[in-house]
Parts: sequence; C-alpha cells; structure tokens
Amino acid sequence: MYSKSALIDLVRAKALKFGDFTLASGKKASYFLDCKEITLDSIGAVMVGEGLLELIGTPLPDAVGGMSIGADPILASVITIAGLKQLPLLGVMVRKEPKDHGTKKCIEGPVKPGQSIVIVEDVVTTGGSSLKAIEHCEAFGLKVTRVLAIIDREEGGREAFESRGYPFQSLLSIRDFGITPPAKS
Repeated sequence: MYSKSALIDLVRAKALKFGDFTLASGKKASYFLDCKEITLDSIGAVMVGEGLLELIGTPLPDAVGGMSIGADPILASVITIAGLKQLPLLGVMVRKEPKDHGTKKCIEGPVKPGQSIVIVEDVVTTGGSSLKAIEHCEAFGLKVTRVLAIIDREEGGREAFESRGYPFQSLLSIRDFGITPPAKS
C-alpha cells in the first residue's frame, strides 16, 4: 500500500498548511506539516508504517520509538505492520520528563538495557526532539542505531544526527512538495 507518490498526495491534501507558524524548534516558518493528520488516519498510518518498516530493513532492531506524543502513532504503525508480517519488533514511548508517580520512568515499553532502537519522528527540522529522545534512550541503556522520519524539512536535522554518529533517512523531503529549504548559513 505504501508508495512515495501516494504519501506525497496524502500529505499535500491533509498535512501541508501555509501561513505564519512557530515550529517546535522556535523557528518561524511559512508552512507547517501537521503529520498527525497522516499518522492518525487509517490509510496514512498504514503507508507510514509500511514505508518506515521498509527503510528499517533487515536486520531489524529490537525496538522503534521516539518522543511522545508525536512519535507515538508512528511507532504504533510500524510495530503493527511488523506484527502483521510476523516480525518481532518492540515499541518505546519516550517522555520529555520522567513521570512524577508510579515508576517515574522516561522510557515506556517492554525494552531492556542493551537492546537496539531506531528513533522515529514525524517531521525533522533541527533534530532537537529526536536528540532529546536519543539522550533518554541512551541514559536507559538502549543502543540507538539511527533516526528515521516521515519528512525532512532540510533545516539542519540530518547534519545534527550525522555529526553525532546517527545515520538519518526520511520517507520524504520538503523538496517533494516543491519547497526549497532556506540556505544554510
């Protein structure tokens, strides 16, 4: 069901918005990619899950995960598609801060220190959210092998990951929508 052109069409129809926006990174932007409109849509969820599972390839890591709340539907899609294919893959939700009750954990999911994880993200701009998720995962003892995203805005995220030794791939780039990223300074 995943095809790059079908995902581009779906993002264009449901998630790409133009106007004046402030991004999570604090940057100002003339467009916004509301990927929850894709990941919380049954067709979009399947496309994203299949596409990211294809990018993950083999051998599979032990887990996929990312920063809550944006990565939650993404990792759910990926592990569900993996389960339908009888592939063992765990999911991990990473909290921004440890919860102040119960187990007081930042890492939620059936993982153990020493296991490998691929970080997933909806839209990467500077990479800050995924870098925070990586920090929490590594503090827990997980081995982060790489970062995957639905869309790369091409505004420094790839460089931030790769400068720290984390390979990065995305299903789409902002260029797929005819938008040229700002020149790098």
